[in-house]
Amino acid sequence: MVSPHPQLTKVTQRVIERSKPSRAAYLARIDRAQGKFPARGVLSCANLAHGFAGLEGKEKLAIKTIREPNIGIVSSYNEMLSAHAPYKNFPDIIKAAARENGGVAQFAGGVPAMCDGVTQGNAGMELSLFSREVIAMSTAVALTHNMFDAALCLGVCDKIVPGLLIGALQFGHLPTIFVPAGPMTSGLSNDDKAKIRQKFACGEVGRDALLEAEAAAYHGHGTCTFYGTANSNQMLMEVMGLHLPGSAFVHPHTPLRDALTAQAARHVLDLTAERGNYTPIGHVIDEKAIVNGIVGLLATGGSTNHTLHLVAIARAAGIVIDWDDFDTLSQAVPLLARVYPNGKADVNHFHAAGGMAFLIRNLLEDGLMHEDVNTVAGRGLSHYTEEPKLIDGKLTWTPGAADSHDTAVLRSIKEPFQPDGGLRLMQGKLGRGVIKISAVAAQHRKVKAPAIVFDSQEAVQEAFDRGELKRDFVAVVRFQGARANGMPELHRLTPLLGVLQDQGFHVALVTDGRMSGASGKVPAVIHISPEALLQGPIGKVQTGDTIVIDAEAGVLDVEIDAATWAARAVAQPAHQAENEVGFGRELFGVFRASAAPAEHGASVFGPMIGEIHELQKQGA
Repeated sequence: MVSPHPQLTKVTQRVIERSKPSRAAYLARIDRAQGKFPARGVLSCANLAHGFAGLEGKEKLAIKTIREPNIGIVSSYNEMLSAHAPYKNFPDIIKAAARENGGVAQFAGGVPAMCDGVTQGNAGMELSLFSREVIAMSTAVALTHNMFDAALCLGVCDKIVPGLLIGALQFGHLPTIFVPAGPMTSGLSNDDKAKIRQKFACGEVGRDALLEAEAAAYHGHGTCTFYGTANSNQMLMEVMGLHLPGSAFVHPHTPLRDALTAQAARHVLDLTAERGNYTPIGHVIDEKAIVNGIVGLLATGGSTNHTLHLVAIARAAGIVIDWDDFDTLSQAVPLLARVYPNGKADVNHFHAAGGMAFLIRNLLEDGLMHEDVNTVAGRGLSHYTEEPKLIDGKLTWTPGAADSHDTAVLRSIKEPFQPDGGLRLMQGKLGRGVIKISAVAAQHRKVKAPAIVFDSQEAVQEAFDRGELKRDFVAVVRFQGARANGMPELHRLTPLLGVLQDQGFHVALVTDGRMSGASGKVPAVIHISPEALLQGPIGKVQTGDTIVIDAEAGVLDVEIDAATWAARAVAQPAHQAENEVGFGRELFGVFRASAAPAEHGASVFGPMIGEIHELQKQGA
């Protein structure tokens, strides 16, 4: 076995050490939860009768007799989202497969699944991040009936997978497999789509042309094909051992996809307590699995949203990570993939070039991932160097590609696209934030320019439309954090700033909001923590201040003398009330009021599942 890389060992050991109290408490909690098998055997007759009253036939009899393990299905199916529409028929596939392996399955509950692509730039986007918490709670509601011996979680996109995982980890005694639906087939290229968006922003094409381009890109069932948060989620479920190997990027409505779905149902039954291979999700997601997740994110140039989500997921399992861990690993993990927005290819090209099996093999061979981990496929991450195939109608796994089939998309550890990861921790007088530089050309990674301060992305759009932004500047967009307005993604700014950069201006973005996995070619320092509404120093910046961004060195600063800076007060939001009402925002006031800082995952669950480390640091 290859020895772990020193940086991997260093980060893993400090994560284990700082997590000891909270992780021990978590493991003790889930061990207590694993009681009598089957789980429903502890229920009274009245409880149990309620639990099977809605069923018919063999499923009803199987649950009533309390002999067979029962799978709880938690699904994000809805027909509005292309990524989740394929889940419509999955429960029938799962139930049939469960019967084949001596078990039974019930649809335990649905979780909401909103689409950032639909809500982008609209009021509904201010509910997006907190939908993660709603999904986690909905997962808990689905599983809380104590009817289930295992679970299958059906979800794909941005907040859905993190929410499902946070919820499932509260039932860490249950074996759980995540069941993906797969990406849509390739349509209009992401690069061509981005060009049409920029032309529309400049008034060169009309709305009809823009809509046709968008419809040609987003044209059918499956995830969007760029490497945003949805597809980063699928990568993470593979490297953290929660998918069946190689299942992330298989298209919906194909024989292989259906075979993998059926096998997930059969296999999760074999992981239950009665069958001698008990593998609960709380033992799969441990410190090494979380570190593997960070490595996978860095090696693929994945979504910056996971500097929030991975932190929140880890805390749900009693594990404490921070942005220093991301930054330390980024110094050692090379960039092995170029998928839009980090390149021109989409996830289908990545999968065809060798995909996850090739990626994981290379990282394992260089000691950059932990092999000795629990997975739903068995002990050892090496299971994930294989890929599924249908041979004579039978699902089998064969060794993945030894060589990349397209080195413009996917490379080996010996010839990476760049020697370090695509993420940087940025810090200085304005606080701490992150930047995704894998998509930013080297000549744009350093910007020194006057600040123009905005309190909304709409204000940036208005200034652009007035022609006021044709110059070098850093857009400081504040009051976009979780406490202020739910931390929406600010994608309306991407085409505008991209146009200005293409015109030769030195531009950048600094914000306490999000830009997500679609962060592109313009340098954007995001997730500034603490946010302005928490008295973060980003709230001190004034228009005209000189902002210094050096993404290579991790510097985020403002050129101002210390006394003047210390004397400045943090600005107050002028339009805070507008972010508190309308489109359901009233219902989320309790979330905004209690959200943790971005570096703690921007989660409302932080005080419950991860604050021991913070209290220790403060000497409490």
